[in-house]
Amino acid sequence: MSHRFGFKGNLALMISHCAGMLDLVALPLWIGILVSYYKFDTQQSGSLVTLFLIGAVCASLFVAPKFKRLNTRLVATLGFFVSGVCFIGASQTSEFMLLAALHFVAGLSASSALSMAHGTLARGENPHKLFAIAGFTLGVMGFIFMGATPNITQAVGGQSLFVIFGGIMLLASLVCLLTFPSLKLTEKSQGDQAETPTKIPTSVWYGIVGISLMAITQAMTFSFMERVGHERGFATDSITVVLIALALINIVAAALAGILEKRISTRVVLFSGPVLQILLSNIMMNSTGFALYAASAAFFVSIMLFTHTFVFGLLARLDTSGRAMAATPAMLMIGAAIGPILGGTIIKLAGYHGIGIAALVFGSISLICFMRVFRSGSVVAQPESVV
Repeated sequence: MSHRFGFKGNLALMISHCAGMLDLVALPLWIGILVSYYKFDTQQSGSLVTLFLIGAVCASLFVAPKFKRLNTRLVATLGFFVSGVCFIGASQTSEFMLLAALHFVAGLSASSALSMAHGTLARGENPHKLFAIAGFTLGVMGFIFMGATPNITQAVGGQSLFVIFGGIMLLASLVCLLTFPSLKLTEKSQGDQAETPTKIPTSVWYGIVGISLMAITQAMTFSFMERVGHERGFATDSITVVLIALALINIVAAALAGILEKRISTRVVLFSGPVLQILLSNIMMNSTGFALYAASAAFFVSIMLFTHTFVFGLLARLDTSGRAMAATPAMLMIGAAIGPILGGTIIKLAGYHGIGIAALVFGSISLICFMRVFRSGSVVAQPESVV
């Protein structure tokens, strides 16, 4: 781990990443609770989560260009605090319009905080490794979350999911208040900053579009992973086991992304990610047997986690200002915002197999974008790799 921010600073960044990326872990339960407990249809449920993600995109696009001028600790602390209050409020109502407003504001607030964390991560001594550790931490949190939350919601009620969300955000706010690192430039880094280009390289934009399209497939498929399992007649306990296995695999994938930084080519990872995502999405949405469903679902999220770690490291090397990486929430959530409502609409019109077809379209375009990153000729050299 980079020691630039110290243990406490790095811990604050890890916790911020976990809280801000909560949707990556919670999407299937989130949608499932809105459908089963609140009795919204798939389109309505998807739209509520989409509003959270739209709020996240708007906030990230607004604060990322101002990253170097903002008080990162203050923004992170207030952002998670407001988001926590919104989720606690959501646990007290079942009115669709009020839930919609609370989801939107929660997304705005959490993403503002997350942008501060990701921009700071990108300024670390080794952004790839720091982001891999953040992914590992998110995987551990996901394992605990998936193991405990379904039992809590069954015992107490669906509204408890929002209480859990609120508690995570408020904890992140407290940690940020106490230990969030500030970016104090050394003489060397000040010299580096003077040479930082004002324009984000074209290759970075291709990478941003590519990872955003992977995020569409991620959210569109993962949001309805639980629902499609129930539709196929799989037992709730069996689906819960798959979710726990998924969380464990995510932990391993995040660790491997850090370990393999210098042992596998970034090019290989970026070209393989969209293809594997297409295959697993189609297996999950079309399989009638539990074994294939479980295997594809368990590995699905890890593809995004692993690929995104390499994308983050690559783009952080291409744009040394940290501005592009401060927009990481927008990169992921501009795609993820479309995913839940798009998935719900596709299911309503064409059934679950339609998601597989859409995954093929988005994945193909994502692959083309990643190819363009390396064709641009501006990609900085990667550390020596085996593959």
